[in-house]
Amino acid sequence: MTLLHVSISASDPARVAAFLAEVLAGEAQPFPPFPGCWIAFAETDDGTAVEVYPTTHRLVAGPATIACAVGETDTSATFAHVALASPLDRQAVIERATSEGWLARICNRGPFECVEVWIEGRLLVEILDPGMQADYRRGMTTANWKAMFSLE
Repeated sequence: MTLLHVSISASDPARVAAFLAEVLAGEAQPFPPFPGCWIAFAETDDGTAVEVYPTTHRLVAGPATIACAVGETDTSATFAHVALASPLDRQAVIERATSEGWLARICNRGPFECVEVWIEGRLLVEILDPGMQADYRRGMTTANWKAMFSLE
């Protein structure tokens, strides 16, 4: 299985999508199905993307398909987060995030390191440069997980 796309919310969807597109070496575009939404495509242009919705928007089950409900702004922290592979090196990711005014730091997750970026100070995006991605793929296996946490 491969994650194809993910949706997040942001106070400034266009700005966040532009940042994510840069980190993914891709392109940000408006997301016309829902007002005020943006999408950041990865460089691979294979459908890998991050949809960015305003913090007022919620996906709901419509009568035949998903629908968009607009309500109160929710800028609270969330447990949901995403890890993204970037062709940029860790320092470039940190510099780009810092230029947005967001906390960015290298963190050790055990079997891999990542650049922890706090989008708008509320949403965690773990960004892995090519070296980090190799460690992630080697370390994040079912067998290694069981061994790390004594789940055997």
